Amino acid sequence: MPHKRPHLNHGPIPTPREDPISNSFIHPILIHPSLHLIHISCPMTAMEYQTSPIPPYVHPDPSTISTARSAIHTALPDTGIGAAATSSHISTELCPGFEASGASPRYYGFVTGGATPAALAADHVVSEYDQNLHTHLPDERIGTDVEFHALGMLCQLLGLRPGEWGHKVFTTGATAANIVGLACAREFVVAETGRRLGRESSVASSGLIRAVLATGRQGIQVLTSAPHSSLRKACSVVGLGHECVVDVGQASASHRMDLGLLEKHLADETMLSIIAISCAEVQTGLFATSGLDEMKKIRALADKAGAWVHVDAAFGLIARILPDTTEYAQVKKGVEGIELADSIAGDAHKLFNVPYDAGFLLSRPLQNAFQVFQNPGAPYLSASVSAIPSPLNIGIENSRRFRGLPVYASLVAYGRTGYTDMLQRQIALARRVAEWIRGMEGYELLPEGMADGEVFVIVLFRARDEVVNTDLKTRINAQRRIYCSGTTWDGRPAVRLAVGNWMVDEKRDGPVVEEVLARALEG
Repeated sequence: MPHKRPHLNHGPIPTPREDPISNSFIHPILIHPSLHLIHISCPMTAMEYQTSPIPPYVHPDPSTISTARSAIHTALPDTGIGAAATSSHISTELCPGFEASGASPRYYGFVTGGATPAALAADHVVSEYDQNLHTHLPDERIGTDVEFHALGMLCQLLGLRPGEWGHKVFTTGATAANIVGLACAREFVVAETGRRLGRESSVASSGLIRAVLATGRQGIQVLTSAPHSSLRKACSVVGLGHECVVDVGQASASHRMDLGLLEKHLADETMLSIIAISCAEVQTGLFATSGLDEMKKIRALADKAGAWVHVDAAFGLIARILPDTTEYAQVKKGVEGIELADSIAGDAHKLFNVPYDAGFLLSRPLQNAFQVFQNPGAPYLSASVSAIPSPLNIGIENSRRFRGLPVYASLVAYGRTGYTDMLQRQIALARRVAEWIRGMEGYELLPEGMADGEVFVIVLFRARDEVVNTDLKTRINAQRRIYCSGTTWDGRPAVRLAVGNWMVDEKRDGPVVEEVLARALEG
């Protein structure tokens, strides 16, 4: 029998309610400090489900948004209204204007995950204890221990050996993880080339321009295929610039790396090189590589050139947990050999389904990370020598939230089988929708020739009628029952449906998606 399990004893169990004016869903967690769950025994998963029903609408209507926006305080009051009144203001006036992106399994925009009950409960604890995890202080607290082992369990889940990834750190997301990864890569390629020339060179010590010139090279190039925009952003932040990104994708399949072209650019002795592998490509969910043999070739090319191999795996990395069966064979080929990389950037707030914000970076040489991120000349930030490094010396931030606790909680609560089941349900829905679109005369599944086994968690499509296609995203989202992102493909508008929420159920959600898409064609 299901049983109620209150996390914090703050009063009676809140019930979800609908605002009588807007008919918009208000989640009880937003109006009450207590988190209440029920446990459902299920042979396939140990996941727990909230007592709240699925929100009837994924995002508020324009009138509700306008009303909520007009309620925002825009001027600082001389005398505050008090905590109770502010809480009421937020829950009754602002919350109706928020979208249900994490609370609904039918939000398919931007590869957005939700927050598992265990992760959400842990996130409340993070706020209550308000830990600043800057320094490892083993005699005073255990926060850094928790994060260290959470990252270790992430490695175990993904089939990576924790001991081989000396540098493991939580970030705000995959964008920050790419920044950390490229900063480490930048330091390594300069130092490695200097070593081969018999001289010392360090970006951390000398700055980018002096360090690169000391190697006799003119700059650093990032060789990639179908990169996410955040990779270019990261290149700008670390001083490499947008123009350092060089496309080495295949002419007939732009997401796939052309190894011949990659080798040609690596042979350019005027440039230092970083190889960035897209895992998976953001528009289609397709992967840049196709198996272990290809990754071994990339690794050999990188070693020969003194290059660093970075993997941008914001949402593709989790495919490594899928079972070795025929239905997942093509997807799993895309993540084979990722363990041969020097660094891997990931997003925990996507398919790992923990609250925003949580990303992570794994890289091999810990000393390289120390060289880049250490706080020199700050004895008050020193920590005792330990196997657990202080986060401030291996990442961007000196002060930050205890974002590793929700990851720890979700991994401990659901384990390998829970996460595997969750991903299989997400893929099942994506493939159902892709198959339905393929069978509809009014729709076109993209890219052309997409095989059933290639579909991961993203479905890219457009309407064949140009008039319909122009405002297809609006037609879909105006119904408010699901939400999809708009994009372009081959210069024409397209819609991207990205499945990422832990509550996804193909049999329950599939018919809703199909009904909405069918109505979108009708106008």
